[in-house]
Amino acid sequence: MRTFASRRWAGLTVVLLASALLIVGNQLLWLSFQRPVYISGWLLLAMVVFLAAFNLRKKMPFLPIGSASTWLQVHIYVGLLSIVVFGLHLELRVPNGLFEVCLACCFAIVALSGILGLILSRVLAARLAAREGEILWDRIPRMRGLISRDTERLALDCLAETESAAVVDYYMRRLRSYFAGPRYFWPHLMNSSRPLRKLLSEIEAHKRYLNDAEKEFMIRIAERVKVKDDLDYHYSLQAVLKYWLFLHVPLTYALIMFSVVHVMLIHAF
Repeated sequence: MRTFASRRWAGLTVVLLASALLIVGNQLLWLSFQRPVYISGWLLLAMVVFLAAFNLRKKMPFLPIGSASTWLQVHIYVGLLSIVVFGLHLELRVPNGLFEVCLACCFAIVALSGILGLILSRVLAARLAAREGEILWDRIPRMRGLISRDTERLALDCLAETESAAVVDYYMRRLRSYFAGPRYFWPHLMNSSRPLRKLLSEIEAHKRYLNDAEKEFMIRIAERVKVKDDLDYHYSLQAVLKYWLFLHVPLTYALIMFSVVHVMLIHAF
């Protein structure tokens, strides 16, 4: 069974060979006094339409047209090859006219967002896999709500059992907002645990003013703080993997529409 690394190198090798053939073919057409720009233009449009079809494939998994993982690999390598075709189509020059500049910028943004998404999917997915436990995106809000209510109940139980408001006051002042929603998005994205350590240090410092019974409650609350932080970690990384598509996919469809208009203008004038 071929490993992922071997498949990746095989795919990159195919992309390099195809790129070399395209460059050589482009030069031969120029030497034969033909303009390959029309061929590269139609080829580029076909590649962009194919790349956009991947999003439709994900919405229709029941179709017997290959697995999603195979489509993803082909999507990546065709996307890389399209950058080469784009350079050949531009003839390595700055496009003329406002419309052509906008079209070129749209392609560049789509390509860059695709490369960024590829990097993020590799880096962030590896970090999520290294974290203990797998948490599904759709379950995070419900789990966050459960742990928030459980922590608030602990604080109220402490008040009822010890007849002291020290723990519940601290919870209301410092922790209620923390449990109310996702926190520390950017630190989690940067793989920094500094905000969590700071919060746990505050809890540890506050324990010095509590009696033994209250300290036990604070220890249990601190455990829930850690669980909540783990939920926020998964939320932050999965949100990036999920929402970067809101930039990449709409721009891909916009690129197709601009390209169709571009073709119509070229053949009309």
